[in-house]
Amino acid sequence: MPVATTVNRPARDPWVVAGIAVTAVTAAVASFTGLRGLAVDAGWPTRLAWLLPVTLDTYAMTSARVWLATTTRSRRARRFARANAVGAIATSIAGNATYHAATLGLVRVTFPVVVLVGAVPAAVLGLTAHLHALRTLVDDEDGTKSGPREESEQTRDTDEDGPEDGPDPRHKARPRNGARRRSKFRTEDEVMAAAREADAKYRAAHNGRPITRDALRVALSIAGPRATELRRQLAADRTESGDARPEIESESTNREEAQITV
Repeated sequence: MPVATTVNRPARDPWVVAGIAVTAVTAAVASFTGLRGLAVDAGWPTRLAWLLPVTLDTYAMTSARVWLATTTRSRRARRFARANAVGAIATSIAGNATYHAATLGLVRVTFPVVVLVGAVPAAVLGLTAHLHALRTLVDDEDGTKSGPREESEQTRDTDEDGPEDGPDPRHKARPRNGARRRSKFRTEDEVMAAAREADAKYRAAHNGRPITRDALRVALSIAGPRATELRRQLAADRTESGDARPEIESESTNREEAQITV
């Protein structure tokens, strides 16, 4: 019966918690003022200008949460959340700097600034949806605590060490680089018995001519050199048994035998 283990977590420092709370409130208020003013300068209605700072700050906190949460098991989702958290913070900083510079008359709110400010809500919506999809689909993509590995890493591991959990039952293994199928015969006696049977059928269908190398290879599903060796053994067996019938072979078969012998 498994025994539950208790993890001793360090106690929270109230001064640290208070410092984080005060910093968060002051930073949110200061950022809110600057981004709201930038939205007004960019042409947003005054009653809706507060949506710009709320959108950016909320997405920054959401991305940071996904990035740092222990429940995020996907490396891909964690990297994407980290990049977007940093990007949202950088965008907030740039927006506040632009607003204060415009207030002092150092820069002007031109057409590019208006376009970028207006594109923030749609961009954040798309990035949030993608982040949610990465986080919720992690169990289908990987299912391990370390998160899914890159495709190149999986391919390299498969090539070097083979599949970690065996072959995928959904896919049939295919021969690589023209590799032959494994022979269905286990012993030499079984191979010779099948070769004699194939030779007898071939002789009956071709006026007593011995089976060719290619015909034997196809009949037994074996490689060419192995078929040549079996033909020689069949010829030796016929010689020992005193079979005096002439063996008429085609000229092409003789050329194949000569090439293999050389």
